Amino acid sequence: NVYGPNEYHKGGQRSVVHQVYPYAARGEPFQLFKSHNPNYADGGQLRDFIWVGDCVRVMLWLLENPKVCGLFNLGTGKARSFRDLASAVYAATGKEPQIQYRDMPAELRGKYQYFTEANMIKLRKAGYSNPFTSLEDGIKTYVQDYLALPDSYA
Repeated sequence: NVYGPNEYHKGGQRSVVHQVYPYAARGEPFQLFKSHNPNYADGGQLRDFIWVGDCVRVMLWLLENPKVCGLFNLGTGKARSFRDLASAVYAATGKEPQIQYRDMPAELRGKYQYFTEANMIKLRKAGYSNPFTSLEDGIKTYVQDYLALPDSYA
């Protein structure tokens, strides 16, 4: 669940941040999936969203620490809701959130993951101690420094 610049070519697989942005910029509602799990509110499905800059920082740290090797999970270690994400996109555009909910397609309902969160213990034990960018700060940077510019590749 990485989000950040230069994902524009990914079509329907681009981050939800990128999908919400045009609606938020126009002040129009964006539709998230309703929950079909009684343990989660509509829009309350959780993911570990991570700013691409944090991924790059971890990769650079690994390059600087060649004795560290292995497979590592990478995320913030803190799951956040799709509602939080969409609200942060609207806030970054200076607009009030306008979130609506639509039924999840029936073919997804039995397969949908309501919670994903990276376990960061192994990377932390390897010595990586830098903090991760908050969802709100990462989205604000992405929106204001990339998506809102005339040339989003700037």
